[in-house]
Amino acid sequence: MNALTNAIIRFWQSSIGKKLIVAITGVVLVGFLIAHVGGNMLIFAGREAMNDYAYFLHHFLHGAGIWIFRGVLVVAFVMHIVATIALTKQNRAAKVENYQNEATNVASKSSRVMIWSGLTVLAFVVFHIFHFTVRVDPELAGMKESSGRHDVWGMVIVGFQKPLVVLFYFVGISLLCSHLSHGIASIFQTLGWRSRKSSEAINRLGLAVSVALWLGFLSIPLAASVAGFGSDEMETPVTDIADVTEEKR
Repeated sequence: MNALTNAIIRFWQSSIGKKLIVAITGVVLVGFLIAHVGGNMLIFAGREAMNDYAYFLHHFLHGAGIWIFRGVLVVAFVMHIVATIALTKQNRAAKVENYQNEATNVASKSSRVMIWSGLTVLAFVVFHIFHFTVRVDPELAGMKESSGRHDVWGMVIVGFQKPLVVLFYFVGISLLCSHLSHGIASIFQTLGWRSRKSSEAINRLGLAVSVALWLGFLSIPLAASVAGFGSDEMETPVTDIADVTEEKR
């Protein structure tokens, strides 16, 4: 083995190395979630705005952009999970004694269930990919505009008409945000950006980001399934709307 390979192995085998991987990939994933919920909010701007945004994403850099982005995201996601599990096993193997002073070292509920909430979030992410990205549901896969491009706006509205799907999204997003409320603070801690003075502010920041993401992501399925958002427009297929427009001209 050369020096670089040995350095990488030593870095991975060390506790701080795994923590840095978890923190750096965490930054990537949190950034994606913020951008993702921002894009999703376009659903409230209407069908054209949402579908234009989806079309841009899938044709950026002649279609290569979305695959580069997905590749980076998959690598970050896998490394985050693998490093977290490896770090948990390493900590257990070291048989570190439990904190004696519960008054000053009380682990938060989110912290204690991080590994389990993380695995549940993994299951949710897999479901989400099959639901809206792979589109295994023929009804969603077949939704097209008259121009031939996929009707993402309509797909989201129809996709959240099933109560069990909405329920699973509620559970998945809630666990994800619980995971983030502790994870964001841990990122600052690992990267050395947290001190006694800034600790409270960072905790509040993690909570604020988590709550904002929770409200943003869940506003869509709740609006579509409970408030009936988009139901009037969905009563008329996109192709029919285009035909009517042509007739008026």
